[in-house]
Amino acid sequence: MPAVKDPYKTLGVDKKASDEEIKKAYRKLARRWHPDKNAGDDKAEERFKDVQHAYSVLSDPEKRRQYDAGGGLFGGGGAGSGGFDPNAFRGGFGGVGDILSDLFGSAGRTSGRTSTGQPAAERGRDLEVEVTLSFDQAMAGVQLPVNVPMQAPCPTCRGTGARPGTSPTTCPRCSGRGIESQGEGMFSISQPCSLCGGTGTQISDPCTTCDGRGATRQVKRYRANIPAGVKDGGRVRLAGKGEPGRRGGPAGDLYVVTRVTASPVFRRKGDNLEVDVPITIPEAIRGATVEVPTLDGTKRIRVPAGTQHGAVQRLRGEGPPKAGGRQRGDIHYRMSIDVPRSLNPEQEAAVDELANVMGENPRGRLFDERSDDGPGA
Repeated sequence: MPAVKDPYKTLGVDKKASDEEIKKAYRKLARRWHPDKNAGDDKAEERFKDVQHAYSVLSDPEKRRQYDAGGGLFGGGGAGSGGFDPNAFRGGFGGVGDILSDLFGSAGRTSGRTSTGQPAAERGRDLEVEVTLSFDQAMAGVQLPVNVPMQAPCPTCRGTGARPGTSPTTCPRCSGRGIESQGEGMFSISQPCSLCGGTGTQISDPCTTCDGRGATRQVKRYRANIPAGVKDGGRVRLAGKGEPGRRGGPAGDLYVVTRVTASPVFRRKGDNLEVDVPITIPEAIRGATVEVPTLDGTKRIRVPAGTQHGAVQRLRGEGPPKAGGRQRGDIHYRMSIDVPRSLNPEQEAAVDELANVMGENPRGRLFDERSDDGPGA
């Protein structure tokens, strides 16, 4: 029986190494000694096999426990010698095949297959489509039609790719498995079959509608329920309305991206809205009760006497619906003092009289404060 090699030493990790540290060490060594990078180097191939063997032990909690307890079940021999277990390529905290797939593309890939080696069902792609809606529609919620271009099973051949009345045949090269191996024994590397492209079948009499592809470009029509309060750039998920899966796999999801047109009155600020409210100079000075717009009509708010330009009043719970629809944001009313661009003679006289009565120069304190800080103060 071949000598047992210490998997910890092979991977260069401590016996207390975490799962992530073991995986990181394996990835580094597998990349270094992989046969694709060391063509014709027998020593590199042997090191690569040792690294795979070590990882197959340490990535499996039960095998690692047995080894740490002094078990002698992990020699470097083949499957029939009580040595390396071929099932190690399937699991642990990151199977060897999965990690090699990450490192070298399709090389070493074992996922995407059933237990019999046949191509597995595949989930369809998620799709995305944009819709444009008005501000009022976004606030109230609306149902909109959406047209979604996608690849869907051919209506003529029902997705088989073969002319109606005929069927695909099993690929003679891979015997329907969809993969072929390079190398020898348990350390061979699998890749998609070069004859059938990984489908496991051949089509001798292709469907004339889809040219044997089994799918055509189609447009599906749905109605999307857009919830009240949706924002510009929001994403509404329609489960199972994406591209159909392959070989019986589930369909993907459809994401409807909302584009909301601007309102001439309201501005969206997170969960709230802002409105500019013009007020006259007398209203700012004396105070007033003014009518303001809301999403549901109008309301009256009190403008305090002495209101400054840019002051904000808030109406709680009058803003857009929040996620879930049970609560609403606020509306912030920003006061904007409306200054006339021109005056008639009567208005000019009134302003002159007001200026004489007010008298005080509001900028005087700027110079007073400056003189207090000047030289000799």
